Amino acid sequence: MPLGDNLGDKSDSRYCGVETEFNDDMPHVLSYNINGGFDFVVAPLMEPGYRPSMVNSANRESSVLPFAGSDLVLSPAQWSSHVVGKISSWIDLDSDDDVLREDSEIALKQELAWASHLSLQACLLPTPKGKSCANYARCVNQILENLNNMQLWLRIPLVKSDDNDDDSVNGTSDGMVVEATDSWELWNSFRELCEHHSQLSVALDVLSSLPSVNSLGRWFGEPVKAAIVHTDSFLTNARGYPCLSKRHQKLLSGFFYYSIQIVLSGKAVHNLPVGSSASASGQTDNYTQQAQRHEIRSYLDYVGYLYQKMEPLPEQERFEARFSTRPLLNCFYKCQIFFFYSCINVDLSVIMQLGYRDFLQSPLQPLMDNLEAQTYETFEKDSVKYIQYQRAVSKALVDRVPDENASTTTVVLMVVGAGRGPLVRASLQAAEETGRKLKVYAVEKNPNAVVTLHSLVKLEGWENMVTIISCDMRCWEAPEKADILVSELLGSFGDNELSPECLDGAQRFLKPDGISIPSSYTSFIQPVTTSKLYNDVKLHKDLLHFETAYVVKLHRLAKLSPSQAVFTFTHPNYSPDKSNQRYKKLRFEIPIETGSFIVHGFAGYFDAVLYKDVHLGIEPTTATPNMFSWFPIFFPLRSPMYVKAGSPLDFHIWRCCGSTKVWYEWCVTSPTASPIHNCNGRSYWVGL
Repeated sequence: MPLGDNLGDKSDSRYCGVETEFNDDMPHVLSYNINGGFDFVVAPLMEPGYRPSMVNSANRESSVLPFAGSDLVLSPAQWSSHVVGKISSWIDLDSDDDVLREDSEIALKQELAWASHLSLQACLLPTPKGKSCANYARCVNQILENLNNMQLWLRIPLVKSDDNDDDSVNGTSDGMVVEATDSWELWNSFRELCEHHSQLSVALDVLSSLPSVNSLGRWFGEPVKAAIVHTDSFLTNARGYPCLSKRHQKLLSGFFYYSIQIVLSGKAVHNLPVGSSASASGQTDNYTQQAQRHEIRSYLDYVGYLYQKMEPLPEQERFEARFSTRPLLNCFYKCQIFFFYSCINVDLSVIMQLGYRDFLQSPLQPLMDNLEAQTYETFEKDSVKYIQYQRAVSKALVDRVPDENASTTTVVLMVVGAGRGPLVRASLQAAEETGRKLKVYAVEKNPNAVVTLHSLVKLEGWENMVTIISCDMRCWEAPEKADILVSELLGSFGDNELSPECLDGAQRFLKPDGISIPSSYTSFIQPVTTSKLYNDVKLHKDLLHFETAYVVKLHRLAKLSPSQAVFTFTHPNYSPDKSNQRYKKLRFEIPIETGSFIVHGFAGYFDAVLYKDVHLGIEPTTATPNMFSWFPIFFPLRSPMYVKAGSPLDFHIWRCCGSTKVWYEWCVTSPTASPIHNCNGRSYWVGL
């Protein structure tokens, strides 16, 4: 049964599995564990004593392999939904022993062929036995080339030794002993040899001791599908029940958030009070009437308690939880949250279920394309954004007109890029709130949106206050100068939707002492590990997609370093030498305790000052709460960049301007050099 319900969460982390020993009575294994509260089993497929070399060569063709029962002992649905195959742990494809190495290759292929025949969703591969895993990876890579949709989970112990104890050893929860330096290096070497195959994932062995917080953080950008928690890792609370350390609790919360499934492994090591029927969390045990309570049910109860203790997802994130991998409509990215809001009459939080975690979308072409009605509808629902705009306009009006002149002075305000009118409404509400008189020009190039604007003005009775201009702001000649210029032209990276170019042209409407809202904005960027996005871009098998900056609701990633400021634009800008071309070199220093890591690309954000102390943005440390109009931007690297522990990462980015387009170019120069991406805007650009 699922661990519980957490508001807004429909992720796979609700389901908890258990690692079992070999048993040829699979119906009993499944029944005992499912009735004991678990959702699936990680079960050996082959009798552990089997070795291909021990089978008589004369009888090899006719011998029956000692699998854990026929495929008929369970229904196809049971095999697929409730069983993860566990490949024999004795397998060592990099052994110096020729017989063991050959036996290992034969057995691995036999077991995975059987798992594929059973239509299992995943198989757990044993941990590589040493630092060298080339032959193991070669064999797995061969299998991956012809594998169906099954995932292969490579078992990796979650360890990272300090520099002064590189000779230490650690054990995985399946009893295997591996050299313990940094297990991430073992995983990285294996997946590099397998060419970052999308069906190769990780199952982390969570042991009683944990690496540093920074070191753990790397794994959240990797394709971790499961975390195997051994009963030996549990402590004992004051009442005699199993519990986990604070660090383990925090780690499991991270696993839950990133939809990583928990698998419990091992025997019960706690002597529970006689007659106990509930966990230390105080949860009711629904299985107390069972004739045979599962021996590690108390551990499962505790994991369920931690899951249900999680805080609900914020409202703007609940949409991410369910449909995170594929689109329903191909529309502008600014419609990706509520793209068929206009088609169904349900509330905001329900629409948010239909989300786009880690779904790549090409950025908007704001001057070349006109938005659709459903796109406008979507983002007019972002009340937080318009509240901030209203606050900014209110402050500007009060500064512009003293209280004693409020009844006699009319402020001229121009909304450039008025859309269907939300900024017009926010501005008029600000005028009403402050008791100022306002004359509004609403300039909009989209003739379809202008139709809606006219209807809105007539409906609200604004005819004497609002003048609608159906024209591109670059072509309009204003009849008078404005006191305040309001725009909503920001992109995920601040300037990536041509706000600088548009506002530089529109500032001719302003009086010399006029106010622009926003008054400035700054882009930010940081290196990230995100195997999911890298593999999604890689699927296209071309250069163009690796040289495109994507708008994406980032989820499965590791943020390797705090973001740094990139480009800043200020409005109005009366500098005689103004240019919107920019170049920035940034050096990211990653704490050495993080260990080595892979950079798949760079995540970009913005922060804007609307007016004085009123800001708006998505930069993680200062992000405006409960706002969903912008997702971050992602600049991919054509090849993942390996960075050794303690090495700095040097990143370069250019904002280039031509007569017909604006584009970005980017590259890494340290620790090794990458190609300059998107040279001359050959793959990605924004048209003027």
